[in-house]
Amino acid sequence: MDSGEFLDILGNANRRRILQLLAERPCYVTEISDFLGVSPKAVIDHLEKLEAAGLVESRTDSKRRKYFSIARHVRLEVTVSPYEFGTKSAYPASSRLDITSCRQLSIDLEHDPEATDSSVTASEIEPDDVVSLTEALNDVEQLENELSLAQRWAQGKLTELREHLESVLDDEQSRLLADLLLALADGPSDLDALARSVGAPPAVVDELLEKLVDDGIIEEDDGTYSLVEDN
Repeated sequence: MDSGEFLDILGNANRRRILQLLAERPCYVTEISDFLGVSPKAVIDHLEKLEAAGLVESRTDSKRRKYFSIARHVRLEVTVSPYEFGTKSAYPASSRLDITSCRQLSIDLEHDPEATDSSVTASEIEPDDVVSLTEALNDVEQLENELSLAQRWAQGKLTELREHLESVLDDEQSRLLADLLLALADGPSDLDALARSVGAPPAVVDELLEKLVDDGIIEEDDGTYSLVEDN
């Protein structure tokens, strides 16, 4: 879909709120209606537009309830500057993309502490050196393109790893469990802080933390939770 059409779709506040809710968990129409405070008919109209745009998909459970969820990872960029106005939509690149093929973007995949950026900075160019300034501008434009490509690669990797983690957890609350583990990957934390981080009631988080402790994935010490090392 054209990025301008994406902007039109996302220009509606209720559609943005629907996507915000579905980013947390799949929902059916009544849940979304209660969350938004609007009629189910209005919700269905918004969902149809989001489905047509390829942002939302649906499935029917064993009780014949139709659940809606976000269909895929899409990034929409809007650039407004004195020299450019434009929009660009991008989908995650394949995880098989060779990110080292980017010439301008230096990513230290080997964690080499001696690695340095050899590019010439603007301050090192003579102010009247038109050729050098043009070449430097061209380099930065290429860098911008490669950064966009790197973001797509990272998004693809994030989606792949997130889906893998949730499949390994294999639980109805896999998404929330993954959120808790990601919060703990930043360092030890307590119940209240974790509940705020994942946006869930402390009672629900407490139950999930107990499950993760029982499974030997995290450990608890005087009310502080942390990932088990070398798990």
